[in-house]
Amino acid sequence: MTVPDERGGRGLARRIRARLPSVLWLTVVWVLLWGTFTVASVVGGVLVALLVTGLFRLPLSRERLPLRPLRLVGLLCYLVYDLVVSGAEVSWQVVRHGPRARSAIIAVPLLSGSDRVVTVMANALSLSPGTMALQIDHDHDVWYVYALGPRDEAGVDRIRRRTLDMQRRVLAALGSPAEVAEAERLVAAVPVRRAS
Repeated sequence: MTVPDERGGRGLARRIRARLPSVLWLTVVWVLLWGTFTVASVVGGVLVALLVTGLFRLPLSRERLPLRPLRLVGLLCYLVYDLVVSGAEVSWQVVRHGPRARSAIIAVPLLSGSDRVVTVMANALSLSPGTMALQIDHDHDVWYVYALGPRDEAGVDRIRRRTLDMQRRVLAALGSPAEVAEAERLVAAVPVRRAS
């Protein structure tokens, strides 16, 4: 008979503790999808969550995101502002140009190499009406953004600057100090065209 060593027991406890938020979240989603809060739906949700997290194990991330609460609140306020402004701009494009409204796919420098930060950036951008992240190319540090509305180079540059500004705000809230400094350097290097 073998006795598990102390280190193995702590490792198992740490892995369970690390996966507990996923199990809880999947259970909540299960119960919400069923639409009933009963013992059976909760137990079923826990069992399904355990099965999913056991079969499809995602590696535990070693990367820790720094969390800056004031910057995060600022990011959330900016996203609400951007949602309102972008919604008005998209509405104006549709009313003014109708089916002749133009769109563009714009290459924008990617300011972070962190998968978690890039995911937040892409989701934040996609929240804004009229824009969407189409492709993220880590090899060339660029992402391609679909945008409704630009009719000339100045409009393309405005969308590019807006996207870079949103990336900077996400990095300020969730990026490492080195990423924030590198992002400021990259943003300063992006040429700005002025409308003539």
